[in-house]
Amino acid sequence: MLSWVELERVAAAVTQRWVGGRVERWVEPCPGRICFSLYRRDGDAQRKAVLDLDARPEVAHLAELERMPPAPDLLPAFSAYLRAHLSRARLESAALRGGDRQLALRFSAEEGEFELLLSLFGRRSNLYLLDAQGRILQALRPLRETRSELALGQPYVDPASGPPRAGTDRFSEVQEGDLLTAIAAHYSGEQATQSAGDDRQGLLSILAKERKAAARRIERIEAELREADEAATLERHGELLKSNLARIESGASSVTVSDFETGEPVVIALDPKRSAKGNLEAIFKRYQKMIRRLSKAGGQIDAARASLEALERLAAEVESFDPEESGAAEPGAEAEGAARWRALLAREDVRRLVGRSGQSAATKGGAPAPRSGGGASASGAADAGADGLRKPALPAAYRDQPRKLHPRRYRTAGGLEIWVGRSDEANDFLTTRLARGKDLFFHLAGAPGSHVILRTEGRDDPPSEAVLDACELAVHFSKQKNAGSAEVHVVPIKNVKKPRGAKPGLVYVTGGRSLHLRRESSRLERVLSARIDD
Repeated sequence: MLSWVELERVAAAVTQRWVGGRVERWVEPCPGRICFSLYRRDGDAQRKAVLDLDARPEVAHLAELERMPPAPDLLPAFSAYLRAHLSRARLESAALRGGDRQLALRFSAEEGEFELLLSLFGRRSNLYLLDAQGRILQALRPLRETRSELALGQPYVDPASGPPRAGTDRFSEVQEGDLLTAIAAHYSGEQATQSAGDDRQGLLSILAKERKAAARRIERIEAELREADEAATLERHGELLKSNLARIESGASSVTVSDFETGEPVVIALDPKRSAKGNLEAIFKRYQKMIRRLSKAGGQIDAARASLEALERLAAEVESFDPEESGAAEPGAEAEGAARWRALLAREDVRRLVGRSGQSAATKGGAPAPRSGGGASASGAADAGADGLRKPALPAAYRDQPRKLHPRRYRTAGGLEIWVGRSDEANDFLTTRLARGKDLFFHLAGAPGSHVILRTEGRDDPPSEAVLDACELAVHFSKQKNAGSAEVHVVPIKNVKKPRGAKPGLVYVTGGRSLHLRRESSRLERVLSARIDD
């Protein structure tokens, strides 16, 4: 973490080199870290750079990178908000706030003034996005882990601490023009170590859940296999009953017959509401159903045990990895441990496991998608739970509303959210109260169904994949859910109106466009598995 004197020099360096520059792109390469590229014209020349703001406690700093780090597969909520509201923003100033270890970067954008506040206070380090009035719009790390007294939508308050110590300037021999790159070189190894540690902890968390689920599956299959004796009894009772139908009295709750082989009496329970033949058919029906279950379970048990063994081996492999090995030995050189870890994450079994879980391997301090809570937007908030994963928080728009009005929420591959009404009343609430701005409304032509809203985060042209995801949900939650293709109407929410006095769920739309959707079971399965639980 940078000292106060180092942070003061950083503010001066950013002011000298990059104030006046315009933002090109925002990337959140891992939880707790934001990078943005910007360019600045100096006369006829144009300079570009990538500024790295890291709020993770052990490595909190600001530095200048040579290139933009890779973006995650899913778009995190913090960077999604920045892309929606601060694209092409101009960096107006960089200065320390309150005379403490807080670096304020002020931006001007089309929507007004914003401030990114990098707060360096050990375990309470965080990166906040404030509006022109100083209210907290976003927090990169969960608020309850850093400063639980703060809340989204409320004014930011400087921490109550004494005057900061100046600390040591580890870069005292570095010229101002080289300071930001020198800081990047200094922290590169530590960042690699921490990122690898975050990835390792996240993957272990995923593996723990998968192993628990696999063990439960084996228990269920073994319980079904233990029913083999009951199946044999049902078959025996059925054969005995078939030979003694004439002895069954109407309304009897049981009948006693003699066993074919031993001659011993056997009591067979009956349903007094069924006829003798009806009881016989019911017993054989139960027997056939149990045989099918046993056949299926017998074919699954070996595969289930092999799956659990594979998960155990992978967990042991991940646990044996030392994050310290991933720090680069020399600037710009990749450590052998980092290469091995990248190779492990790229393996098909690991990619499939992480993809199925719907989260990133890097989960310490938060999950990528779909994140906020202590650290995200009102449309996709999330806080870290006890296991380190961010638990999605309720969006402020309906936080105080009854549960029955809460929409179902799903996340697209690009990180946007899709909201689906649960009932006619919830459809009304979703379409007339929750949806706003440039959100899109989806419905089937000539078929009743749930209202579906794609939350565009202010985008004029949301990704086509997100639109197709929303179309799939619109068909799935309609009377045509089993159709192989369908016509889905897409219209901006501003073009959706509810007639006065109309029954719940009834709206009329104008404009928009129709999409001919060819159903994709894989797409539907993926988006349904990306459900965000309240």
